[in-house]
Amino acid sequence: MSKRKLVFGGLALIVIGLTISPKLDVQAPALAQDIYEIKQVIDGDTIEITRYGKPEQVRLIGLDTPETLDPRKPVQCYGNEASDNSKKLLSGQNVRIEFDQQVGERDRYGRLLAYIWLNDGLINLELIKGGYAHEYTYRSQSYKYQNQFKEAESLAKQAQVGFWSPLTCGGVTK
Repeated sequence: MSKRKLVFGGLALIVIGLTISPKLDVQAPALAQDIYEIKQVIDGDTIEITRYGKPEQVRLIGLDTPETLDPRKPVQCYGNEASDNSKKLLSGQNVRIEFDQQVGERDRYGRLLAYIWLNDGLINLELIKGGYAHEYTYRSQSYKYQNQFKEAESLAKQAQVGFWSPLTCGGVTK
């Protein structure tokens, strides 16, 4: 076999490997994003910031945490833990907000929809990795980090962390 064929064959294998292997770690986008101080952590997947001089609720894209504040439902399994974790991570922090053109800027309740970056970590992803949130795809709509979020959920299930543990909810939070 010629040296040229070996080189091209090796490159092809590298490209295939990069294509099929999941990439969980995401890099903060190089573009400047808006930076805001978190005024309040409402629950596990919703925060409040001040934007353009007025309070704005921000719903984290791509995840759902067990409910704690829905008046129509009892507090769901691991809801308090998920909410407490978000409060511990985010209260009083300055974060970068990244919007997703595929999702749009606001949800049906008027909340901003965003990815939350703390330093260089994507909080949305970290909540899923820790078993504090399910990956959540709204109405089959794709979003920027969807593959990474789904893979993180799969790994959290396998590791039985957070609400995936049989000692907590066994993955059943409803």
